[in-house]
Amino acid sequence: MSTFVLIHGGGDVGWSWHLVAAELEARGHEVYAPDLPADDDSLTLDDYADAVVAAVGTRPDTVVVGHSFGAFTAPLVAERLSSRLLVLAAGMIPVPGEPPERWWADSGYLAAAEEQAARDGGLTGNDDPYVSFYQDVPRDLADEALRQERAHPSAAAMERPWPLETWPDIPTRFVAFTDDRFFPASFLRRLSLERLGIVADEVPGGHCAMLSRPREIAELLVGYLD
Repeated sequence: MSTFVLIHGGGDVGWSWHLVAAELEARGHEVYAPDLPADDDSLTLDDYADAVVAAVGTRPDTVVVGHSFGAFTAPLVAERLSSRLLVLAAGMIPVPGEPPERWWADSGYLAAAEEQAARDGGLTGNDDPYVSFYQDVPRDLADEALRQERAHPSAAAMERPWPLETWPDIPTRFVAFTDDRFFPASFLRRLSLERLGIVADEVPGGHCAMLSRPREIAELLVGYLD
């Protein structure tokens, strides 16, 4: 049995992982998917990592998974927990010293999203979250996700440099969602190679594939343990 620590993305809550958590638990694993603090603009990425570590406590054999903006917090948590594995799912891969607010331009995302939107008629980056985030999520789940939306991350977390000096010495995997209309899969494949030297694995689904493809994601995560 392993302990999976699932970290949600910006504006989200741990609930976003509940279907994946159920799949992992059905396979005999322990799962933590805490809500990161919200509605406090003074909190930093270190504060978010503190909250996750406090929720998990001392657990051996942890696997830390960060979705989207959660990729800024997940490496901090994995390092503190001495995790066996770190997984970024459609993650905003940081580099040392990079403030999250600069990631959008520094990573090449802005140009990549504009180019993809020109190809797909404006689906990528669409202002309608049902189009850009939840296009393949059952409507009731998408509605609930939007109801739970919160003010996270904070201004301080966005402005301050990513605190690690180097990437943690922990095996790392990257997962791209092939139908993602927020972070185009082609962009994520390139970013994973450029910033981590990793060939991305792929799962069908949009940006919130945890709600549309939970079984496939759980199977991929469990497969990493072999």
